[in-house]
Amino acid sequence: MKQFLKYTLATFVGLMLFSFIGIFLLFGIMGSLVAMSTSTPPTTLKANSVYTIELNGTLMERSEDDAFMAVIYQAANQPASKTMGLDDLLENIDKAKKDDNIKGIYLKGGTLGASYASIQELRNALLDFKESGKFIVAYADSYAQSNYYLATVADKLYLNKHGMLGWNGLYSQHVFYKNFLEKIGVEMQIVKVGTFKSAVEPYILTEMSEANRLQMTEMVNGLWNGIVSDVATARNISVDNLQKYADMAMTYQPEETYAEYGLVDSLLYETDMESLIAQMAGVDKVEFVDHASMTAVPVVPNAKADKVAVIYAVGAIYDSGNDGIVADNMVETIMDVAKDKSVKSVVLRVNSPGGSAYASEQIWHALSLLKKEKPLIVSMGDYAASGGYYISCVADEIVAQPSTLTGSIGIYGMIPNVSKVADKLGFDFDGVQTNRLSDMETNMLFEGMNTEERALMQGYVNRGYELFVQRCADGRQMTPDAIKAIAEGRVWLGSLAKEKGLVDRLGGLDDAVAVAVEKAGLSEYRVVSYPEKKDFMTRLLEEMSVSAAIDHYMKQSMGEEYKMLQQIKAVAEKPSLQAIMPVYFTIK
Repeated sequence: MKQFLKYTLATFVGLMLFSFIGIFLLFGIMGSLVAMSTSTPPTTLKANSVYTIELNGTLMERSEDDAFMAVIYQAANQPASKTMGLDDLLENIDKAKKDDNIKGIYLKGGTLGASYASIQELRNALLDFKESGKFIVAYADSYAQSNYYLATVADKLYLNKHGMLGWNGLYSQHVFYKNFLEKIGVEMQIVKVGTFKSAVEPYILTEMSEANRLQMTEMVNGLWNGIVSDVATARNISVDNLQKYADMAMTYQPEETYAEYGLVDSLLYETDMESLIAQMAGVDKVEFVDHASMTAVPVVPNAKADKVAVIYAVGAIYDSGNDGIVADNMVETIMDVAKDKSVKSVVLRVNSPGGSAYASEQIWHALSLLKKEKPLIVSMGDYAASGGYYISCVADEIVAQPSTLTGSIGIYGMIPNVSKVADKLGFDFDGVQTNRLSDMETNMLFEGMNTEERALMQGYVNRGYELFVQRCADGRQMTPDAIKAIAEGRVWLGSLAKEKGLVDRLGGLDDAVAVAVEKAGLSEYRVVSYPEKKDFMTRLLEEMSVSAAIDHYMKQSMGEEYKMLQQIKAVAEKPSLQAIMPVYFTIK
């Protein structure tokens, strides 16, 4: 009886403690929700201010807080992983350029995770800022290579006395799964069009094909040469010397060599920066304005001015779901913009490696209807390839960064053969059918494609490819043969895509907006973004599901490799035709 009472009491106490902890956590989360959902008050800039951009965390196409993880971190009193939107940064830099209270910009830190096209867009905005005569100064404890490229825009560039500077050249890394799939008994059955359509290679090869190696070599070298050229101009160092320094793996060279070679202006500590910045501003003391405060500086648009719509198409292209570019949602947004008479011109901002060919066609069709009503300009971000190019080619004009990855005009289908897995697990299958090929899809999955089935699938893929080519030919006013000569699934840098006729001009989102304004003949206008950003509570409610929680965990734990997981998801989605580029590689 004593033991029973002891265990009963212990259980009761445990339940009480659990309840108190649960109530405590609940109140903590509720407090976090109240604190985080409260809108930030508008910022009034003071005289002698300096806009501080902290280069750490992750750069996104559009700012959108991870509501679910933000609440968890807030409740646990832990700092959340930082993200910044390229849209906010570009707008803030423009505010800083035009506001007389801002003396300059301070680029602080050097570990911001971003693709080179986004870095290039940000760098160009900073170059434009310097046209105002205001200064830019940069400091970091250590610089990742892409961040050093960005920081070279500064009038003065500093590094910690014991810091590191990434300048080693580029490396493109690819991951292959063929041996893993064989070990678990899965064979990937591929039907495709395009010699360079390498998105399927990780499933069927253990190394890069010669065609893929060719296009990746050209792409990486082209990207690196552009970076070296820009840094040479900014730092007044010869291209030959910069290449020599990269061969030395500057990351691991003594700190003194960074200043000796002119890669930085000086080595100092962060504590020295405040007085140095004040001296550059020509005042005794400066007011530092962080990114969140600068974002809260109000911009009052002319409510009566005509609208230029910027529609954001970001992520892989899906038939359904909540991530990336979902066909139904995107079509609805496009048609709403098309019907809005106050919208006089449209910019489609594409940052997508592609995805479902079917979904891409639906979006293309909606855009073709919009184009009948008003000018349509495409602005390409990091990627606008395969399905991303499919939805871009209809535009009146296409603007891309030199380092944008685009093209990849090709289609493939991929169906796993899991017969060996089924055998190992002891599964048997039987059924009845009404027609000769009623069981075709099941047979391909559990027995493997026969000759007839493969021929049918190849015909299906060929028709998809011909349609893709025709869309590109019509949009670019080229012949199908001319498109095929630069298609075959080949990926091009934006600079080469312009030479090949896939892109009209090089530039960023602001350049695309300027083209849209010119096409519509507008004198006064205001830029409105679509789809409208969701508020904090809406995002939180959408994300509070088991699948969303798993997704958040994968994002946090995988970092850049999460993009690979997204592409696998896109490949696994039906229908089986995919127009997606090989984003299984990372450039470091």
